[in-house]
Amino acid sequence: MKGKRIVVGVSGGIAVFKVAGLVSQLAQRGADVRVIMTRSATQFVTPLTFQTLSRNAVAVDTFDEKDPAVVSHIDLADHADLFVLAPATANLLGKLANGIGDDMLSTTLLATQAPILIAPAMNVHMYENPIVQENMAKLARLGCRFIEPGSGQLACGYVGRGRMEEPEQILEAVEEMLAPTPLLAGRRVLVTAGPTRESLDPVRYLSNRSSGKMGYAIAEAFARAGADTLLVSGPTSLVCPPSVRRVEVWTAQEMYQMVMQEMERTDIIIKAAAVADYRPVRVSESKIKKNSETFTVEMERTPDIAWEVGRNKGSRFLVGFAAETDQVEEHARAKLSKKNMDLVVANDVSKPGAGFDGDTNIVTVWDADGEVLRLPQMAKTEVARRLVALIGERLHGRD
Repeated sequence: MKGKRIVVGVSGGIAVFKVAGLVSQLAQRGADVRVIMTRSATQFVTPLTFQTLSRNAVAVDTFDEKDPAVVSHIDLADHADLFVLAPATANLLGKLANGIGDDMLSTTLLATQAPILIAPAMNVHMYENPIVQENMAKLARLGCRFIEPGSGQLACGYVGRGRMEEPEQILEAVEEMLAPTPLLAGRRVLVTAGPTRESLDPVRYLSNRSSGKMGYAIAEAFARAGADTLLVSGPTSLVCPPSVRRVEVWTAQEMYQMVMQEMERTDIIIKAAAVADYRPVRVSESKIKKNSETFTVEMERTPDIAWEVGRNKGSRFLVGFAAETDQVEEHARAKLSKKNMDLVVANDVSKPGAGFDGDTNIVTVWDADGEVLRLPQMAKTEVARRLVALIGERLHGRD
């Protein structure tokens, strides 16, 4: 981080006070920190605070040009190694997503070619508003990285998601983005994600509650770590992460065939999908009518993808997931051994904050020797980042 020019964009939310600590820590690590504040942000903290912590003048007004040799917002945009937006309000996200430049911060953002790290902060209902979600999805597709907000008591009195992540977590992301060599550069990764669907007739299918969010977060984290990442996805409504190649499948058989086809070209395989264990023996060509009080479906086993990969993995690094409701450690470690995995990631889906379709997870990771990592409730994106870091460390140790 020493000598890196980091521009911190501060917009008008109560979380501004947290950013003072972030700026201070960045400066202490040797970064050249430049702060741009919106007018609204100055209603919470004065520019003098950030000037003192960063040891640089703070930009607020687009037309306050102190150096006639340069145009301030273009100079900041051109020389930034990284932009950090914290807190990022709904207003700022909307401007950035739609190309609006009407103040010092938004015009500088439009002009920069530097990577952008965004830490949103707002009321829970604002955060969940479909327009705000659409803006964030658009920015993610364009390559911006997000540090998802946490859940808890908000300044407005509501309890929910919208609280800006702590400076320490943002700092970790900054260090990762400024790393000279991506942790997993040159590695080829295959991630399976989401549910599978097993047809019963042209109208109905059997499936499960998986949303694919954990697998998609893992695929994105691998891509950010420099890996060539392939995502084999069951049916979901999720947007494919930037720099990730996605192949969409429907059934367990289709996922099995794709994994087997791609396995030879892969260094790391992450089995995060919730694959159906059984499928109907017979699939009706027409809709099954309601003709009796009971209805029996005969089922047969689907291919065990993880077992097949483990049996033939060679030098590949295999990570599996175990979604359990009881005896989590016992079931997870049995799966690790039976399927010849290097790591197994387990969660108790009956616990609040660790179930299907949520944005958070609570996981424990085991290897053949025992527990290696235990993570409390946190955003799935952060769980994914920690898992990728652990896998990277294991691979470098193996090398």
